[in-house]
Amino acid sequence: MIDFGFDKLALIGAVALIVIGPEKLPRVARTVGHLVGKAQRYVADVKAEVNRSIELDELKKMKTQFEDAARNVEQSVNQELHDTTRDLQQSWQDSGFGAGTAGESSSLEPPPLSYQPPRKNWRLKRGAMPLWYKQRNGVRTRAQSGAARVARFRPPRASS
Repeated sequence: MIDFGFDKLALIGAVALIVIGPEKLPRVARTVGHLVGKAQRYVADVKAEVNRSIELDELKKMKTQFEDAARNVEQSVNQELHDTTRDLQQSWQDSGFGAGTAGESSSLEPPPLSYQPPRKNWRLKRGAMPLWYKQRNGVRTRAQSGAARVARFRPPRASS
């Protein structure tokens, strides 16, 4: 980059004062300052965009590495599970329990498990909460309209 020292800037200012004149020099200096600021902002934006694209490429590389590692772990777990299952079946058959016919051995196998989501019954959960706990923590036990709540907490009228 060009190195501007104080002596070079003073020389440029003296030449600009002679060429442009003292009346127009402040306006020209302000314009040059605005242009230099715009150029600096543009360069900063370009640098930020380049840095973002580099970081994005690095993140994509990391993502592929993690996906590959996850696939490798999954394959090794599946392989170990398969080996363990095979060894278990082999030991089951060697022990004499699986020595019967195919129909008998299939009846000894447990049925395949399927996922069942937990049953959520909030009414039972709310009903199982003791009344003293509800009263202490301010849990409403009865539905009440807004107008009824206002009327309930309204101060009594003074009789005249």
